[in-house]
Amino acid sequence: MKPTQPTQRDAVYSQPLEKVSDFAFDAQVVNVFPDMINRSIPGYANIIHTIGRLAERYIQPHSKVYDLGCSLGAATLAVKQHCQQSGVEIIGIDNSQAMVERCQTYVDAYRGDTQVHIVCADISEVQLEPCSMVILNFTLQFVDPKLRQQIINHIFAQLLPGGLLVISEKVRHDDPVAEALLVDLHHQFKRDNGYSELEVSQKRAALENVMRIDTPETQEQRLRDAGFTTVQNWFRCFNFASWVAIKGQTDE
Repeated sequence: MKPTQPTQRDAVYSQPLEKVSDFAFDAQVVNVFPDMINRSIPGYANIIHTIGRLAERYIQPHSKVYDLGCSLGAATLAVKQHCQQSGVEIIGIDNSQAMVERCQTYVDAYRGDTQVHIVCADISEVQLEPCSMVILNFTLQFVDPKLRQQIINHIFAQLLPGGLLVISEKVRHDDPVAEALLVDLHHQFKRDNGYSELEVSQKRAALENVMRIDTPETQEQRLRDAGFTTVQNWFRCFNFASWVAIKGQTDE
């Protein structure tokens, strides 16, 4: 059975700050991350559950699976829980040492035959090995936009035929009316989950310089430009979305 992560309540932005620093995945955020992400991203639990179900369908025997930007390992553990193939190795990669250390404790607490390794590294620099599944779950939005196509191209090149990329992202919209509506609905979602106006405002200011989001059209074009033959948006709520991208089978 999957271990339950401790749920310390997120109060990182609950007090007025003289200066709101750029958001960082540091020890303070790590301590409250499960609560923060579940109260901030609509449908997050459903996305994680579905990643596990996709793992059942797409992981190939004796292959590698990468969770890029694994944070505390929610997607990693969902894959481990649902992996039914033998000889599979799951590799979680994150550039936050605090996240990696805590993630390792969660992974160590979960028993199972599938090997899991957690690595502290920059996903824009890591060299992937041939793999059958890759996960980018709210990760690419924190990467330099100039490097995003390069990362997707590298993932595509290393995916085995029939391999799967799952990518989830916060998105923006060119239509200003639609964008304002969806932002407002998201902020209401956060207020309904107990965040104050101060918390919503300060968190948004903290993320402004570090989370640069794309339109859904840009996300899909990037995947198609890399060579994916199937690109499907399977989840959407407000300004959050998730896609599956499948690499075609080669001719025999």
